[in-house]
Formats: sequence, C-alpha cells, structure tokens
Amino acid sequence: MKTEYIEKIYAGWLAKIIGIRAGAPVEGWTYEKIKNIYGELKGYPADYKTFAADDDSNGPLFFLRGLEDSGHTVDGGKGMVAQDVGNALLNYAPFEHGFFWWGGYGISTEHTAYLNLRNGISAPRSGSIEQNGAAVAEQIGGQIFIDTWGLVAPGNPDLAARFAREAAGVTHDGNGVYGGIFVAAAISYAFEETNIRNIIEKGLSYIPRNCEYTRAVRAVMAFYDEHPGSTWEDCFSYVKANWGYDRYPGNCHIIPNICVMVLALLYGEGDFTKTLLIGCMCGWDTDCNVGNIAAIMGVRGGIDCIDYYIFREPVNDFLACSSVIGSLNIMDIPYGALYITKLAYELAGEVAPEPWKDIMEEHIDSCHFEFPGSTHAIRVRIGSHSPSVPENNRHTYIENSTETAASGSRSLKFTVTPVEPGEDIFVYKKTYYYPGDFTDSRYDPCFSPLVYPGQTIHGSAYIPEYSQDASASLYVHDGYSGKIFEGEHIDIEKGKWAVLSYRLPAMEDVLIDEIGVAFHIKGRHKEFFDYTGFIDDLYADGQQTYAYNMAAASEDFWNGLHREISQFTRLKGLMYLADRELHLSCADFAECYTGRYDWKDYRVQFTITPHTGEFHMVNFRVQGAIRSYAVGLLPGNKVAILKNENGYRVLTEALSYWRKEAPVTIDVTVKGDVIRASVNGAQLEYVDNDRPYLTGQIGISVRDGSHVSLSRISVLEA
Repeated sequence: MKTEYIEKIYAGWLAKIIGIRAGAPVEGWTYEKIKNIYGELKGYPADYKTFAADDDSNGPLFFLRGLEDSGHTVDGGKGMVAQDVGNALLNYAPFEHGFFWWGGYGISTEHTAYLNLRNGISAPRSGSIEQNGAAVAEQIGGQIFIDTWGLVAPGNPDLAARFAREAAGVTHDGNGVYGGIFVAAAISYAFEETNIRNIIEKGLSYIPRNCEYTRAVRAVMAFYDEHPGSTWEDCFSYVKANWGYDRYPGNCHIIPNICVMVLALLYGEGDFTKTLLIGCMCGWDTDCNVGNIAAIMGVRGGIDCIDYYIFREPVNDFLACSSVIGSLNIMDIPYGALYITKLAYELAGEVAPEPWKDIMEEHIDSCHFEFPGSTHAIRVRIGSHSPSVPENNRHTYIENSTETAASGSRSLKFTVTPVEPGEDIFVYKKTYYYPGDFTDSRYDPCFSPLVYPGQTIHGSAYIPEYSQDASASLYVHDGYSGKIFEGEHIDIEKGKWAVLSYRLPAMEDVLIDEIGVAFHIKGRHKEFFDYTGFIDDLYADGQQTYAYNMAAASEDFWNGLHREISQFTRLKGLMYLADRELHLSCADFAECYTGRYDWKDYRVQFTITPHTGEFHMVNFRVQGAIRSYAVGLLPGNKVAILKNENGYRVLTEALSYWRKEAPVTIDVTVKGDVIRASVNGAQLEYVDNDRPYLTGQIGISVRDGSHVSLSRISVLEA
C-alpha cells in the first residue's frame, strides 16, 4: 500500500458514482435519440435534486462486504470464494425489490442467480452456464458490479483478477466473468499505469485470448489503429454493424457494451470528461458503461482529473443506496472510499498512516473533509429569513478548504450572501431522507436514521478574522415535529477553533433528520454583509436511548408502487400501518428492520402482538437478511433465542405461555457475546462463542404464514 493510493481509491469510487449519474438519464437510449435531444453532451444530461439509488453502486459496495463478513481480510483474501460473495448478495439485497433489476427468473441474470442461491444452489453454480444457459450468464452484470474488487487491490491486478473471478461467478459465467476480470484488473493496474493502451492490455492478459470478449476488445483497438484520424462516431458505426445488440441474445449483453467502453477509452485520449461523454453519447447501457470507464479514469488521473463544477459539485459527495440496512443507505462517498481503503490495508497486512488510521478506526462515517474537494453532502440553510432579503437574492456556497482545520489539514468553508444580524445559519448533514428530496425513485431507496436520541453530537466551528461575530451551537432537527434541539451557544473567538459537543436527551417518537452547527449572527440590525465560517469533524457517537411508538410512524410515499414505513426497511413480506401499530405478515417469511448497522451493546424492549401463525420473532444485532439473532414465540408455548446463519437455528429455549391477540413484551440485552432475554416471566441466556455477531440493528420477523404487529420499541443502555 502506498499513501497516494488512499486518494486514488476516493477518486475511483467518486468517479464511479459520477459515471452512473451521467449515464442514468439516457440508459437504454440509442445514439440517435441522444443526439436528437441533447446534441453534444457537455455534462450531466439531467439535473437531479438528489440522485436516487442505482444498481451499479448498490452491487459494488455491498457485494464487497462479503470479504469482511467471511473473515478473509486477515488472510490477504486467499480464502475468499464465490459463495462468500453469494452470501453478501443474499444478506444485503431485499427480496425481489430495490437493489437491482428484478426482471424475473431466466430474464434478469441477478434475479435468476439470487433465487438459485435462495434455493440452495451454491455459487458459482448459481450463475453458471450449466445452470442458467449462456444467454442469461453472459449479460452485462458481470462487469458493472465489479469495480470495488479493483479498488480494494490497488496496484495488485493479480489479486483483483482473482477476486473478480470469484465475485462475478456468483451471477455470471463465460464472457460475463471475463468482463468482470478485465474491468477489475484494469482498475487495479491504473493505480500504477497511466497509458490507456497498457491498462487495456493488462486487463486482457487475465482472460482467454480466443474468447468473444477478447476478440471484441481487439476488434475495436484494431479499428482505432487502422483508421488514423477517425472519430468516435466512425468507430461506433463499426461497432453497431459488427458487434451490436442485434447479434447477441438477452436484454443487455456484455459484448456490445464492452466495445463502447473500449471505444470511449481510446477516443477519449486520456481526458476524463471527454471519455465519459463519449460513453454517454453512444447510448445502450450508459450508466453501466460510463460507471466502469469513469472508475478506471478516476484512478488513473486521480482527483485532479475530475472537473469539480461539471461533475463533483452536483453530486456533493452523496450516495443513496437500497439495501436492507437502512442506515447504510444514507452514505457519503468518502465513507465508501474509506471502507474500501480499510479493507485494502487489512488485505495488505499493513497499518494506514495518520490521520486516516484514526478516522477509519474511530469515526469512519464522520465529516472530516480530508479528501481534496470533499464536502460529505453538507448543506447550508438560513433559519430565520430576513424580510429585507428576497430569497432569490440569497446565495450559499460551500467548498473544501486548506485555509484552516480543527484536525488534519482540511475543513469545510461556507459563505452566505447577504446576511443580516440576528439570522441563524445552519450548516448540516442530513441524517434521514424523504421522497421529496429526490427527483425519482430509481431502485427504491429506503432509510433508517443515522443519529438517535441519547447520542452525543461532536463538531468544530471557526470564524475567520474577516467575518462577523457569532456564537455557535450543535443542533439536531426532528423531522416529525419540525423542532430544533440545540446544545449550548458558545461565543466563537475569531481565529480559533471551538470544539463543541452536545449530548442529546432521551426522547420519544422523534426522527432526527439532520445534525449540524448553527451559527447565530451578531451585529447591528439592518447591516448586510457576506458571511463566511468553517466547520470540521462533525459526527455522532455514544449510546442511543429512545422509545418509538408505532402510532407516531408515517408512510413515506414515493410513487404508486414504492411506499415505505418511516425509519424501517423491509426484506420481504407485507408491511403496513394499521390501528396505531406496524403490521408484518407473510406467506413464507417476512422481516423488517430499523436502527443502525453498527450498534454494539444495548437493551431493547419490544411490544408485539401475534395474530396468526406460530412463528413470531423480534430481531437484534441484525447485520442483514441472513445474519442476525432473534427471540421467537414458537409453537408449543415455547420461546427461544435463535441465530440466523442463512437460516435460523435455536440456541436455547424455554416454556412460556403466549397466546394470539395478546400483547407480549420481549426484553433483550446484548453485551459482548452474552444474550439475555425475558418473555412473560421466562428467562433465557446464551453465550455465543462461535463467530458471534457483535453489532447490528433491530427488527421483527415472521415465518410460515404468520402475522405480527409491533406497537412500541424502547432502546436503552445495556
């Protein structure tokens, strides 16, 4: 590992998201349609309020977690096999909604492989030609979800290629796997090589010389070499005539699209913007193709090659996802980059340098601003509007700055113009998102809050000598009531950083949807000026202490087919609000979750009512669909502690009378590897010393046609 790899990982991951966003509005379009509507693209085809989730970013980030979940970072990844990634697919993808395209068995490659895995067909047979046929196995997904396997093995294409072979084999085979190997190896090699031709050749060196994928890539390279002075349009005409969609079966075959990718890499002549826009203009599977080539180009050129105002500013470092882990669905791009970096250092058996080591170990999802240009999805708004300033004359700006920093070398600088004394400026990070925050509902995102009552908010504030006096406070906003809860107002001494903290009180029935620093502007009334300040190291930590009555819950309405219960994500089943409770029912199984992915020790009390069926469970330490614990009401008046390891098994059980339509309070405490539970007087305890789950969210679940309702959750200190 080289220190410069850290920024290149960020550049590659950021570029991947940029490429997806650039290609998404014209996905599936023809070149002719794009040309007729846009002429020549100069940047993003569409201006999103906030770009919603996409399969091309869901897959790379969540499939990569299979490496950590399987424990194979400690052996340098040598033991990782396809089933480890298959387990990640089962664990993080909701059942037949969100995440990627659920087009049906035998139609959607990923859907087909997912159902194979669900029904006991292990990887790599789950994605094989033997099982699914060549048409399904050789669609484009083998390469579009693969970028992170190159990013996690920087400068080590041998390792990237091996990872990609295993990962792509979960869902694909043949040319589908070759495409994954090619892309991952090219990304890894781009950490050390800038020559585009050499990067392409390196990717090809890991796949068979006579396969269709290699022949297609070399055909495009040959056209480029044999037609000096040709344009990318000339080459695309050749591709359409000889390697087009009409020559390959299925919805989105990999071969036509790799031709577009190689065309863009060659004719882009090393320029990031030009390469991406060529990839977009060609049409076909634009978000997939441009996401892949952007990752290669971002690593190759580093952060400086990505135009800030064309590409970075609209993204604002934010990424929405649509896994079953709602708190991981609200993610800033630096978090994703540092998660990849953390795994890369573990694989290399090395320790990251400061300040990265401390950030990754202590506050990996903090707003630290240490990546050049990073903004961590920070926003700015005015709290009390002056009637003297028309809103269309008010402007806010944010930028990453090396002018000053509370820690490290960078911070976030903001400017608001004009400002009047007495106004409040809120510089904040959203910790929950609503349908109205997005332009569309791509891949059905859903969220659980990042911050909860009882936790402590941390942040630093700074006022330069050239700005107006102000006091500052940390605050949170409750999305249900609209109330703001603030910590102590501290007068900021100009030129000195103020380190702030605010422990939230225990609360009930709230939804914390933003945290931030409030600047309270001083001065004489009717003075107007531009205001500049800085923030740094914004994050929350500590024990959550809160209660949530489902009578306070509401429905987040996205569109006719996409509706979510606020703060909850759903794996499968029918989930709805009725009679002041959250209801969950199933034909076979159903689960839903809330809370954060990284909660450690806690006590949680659930009040549930079993309605039909014999299997009603409350879940805790939930790490996904196949990794959790539960306390269940089971047939024969039994209660049990169970562990989900791609299937539930009973750890310990006892007799405890429960009956249908009678509320039951289940009290669970988890501390380290010790689990204690109380159900209607029955006491259960189990010490799990067999690869215990030590963190995770909470939820409820049912099996075999059961129906349960949840009226209240209380989360307390263990």
